Amino acid sequence: MLNVTALTKKEIESCPVRQVLSKVTGKWQVLIVLALEDGTLRFGELKRTVGDITQRVLTENLRSLERDGYLTRDVDPGPPVAVHYTLTDIGEELLPLLKALTNWAAGRHGDIALSRAHFYSRR
Repeated sequence: MLNVTALTKKEIESCPVRQVLSKVTGKWQVLIVLALEDGTLRFGELKRTVGDITQRVLTENLRSLERDGYLTRDVDPGPPVAVHYTLTDIGEELLPLLKALTNWAAGRHGDIALSRAHFYSRR
């Protein structure tokens, strides 16, 4: 098994698994990467595709994904100015892994809901 134990602050900060997973497994990051599956999107298109995300939260998550190399941000000076986002090779490599996880989640949602109901009925 991969060692994921970290007991000290130094171990936590230097753990490559924690460093990567903390930046790509949040709800918004996953949805953004999935939204870019079919190609480049403008900011507004991404916002509409994700739906329930604020402009500020989308901007923060796009910056984080760009900083870590999962997507690129290209600005067309216009007029009007247009900002486009595209997955990089790393983002494309991540995409099937996230799709597998989201497909699993969709397929198991009913089982998980039943487990939650059973759990709360025992309390």
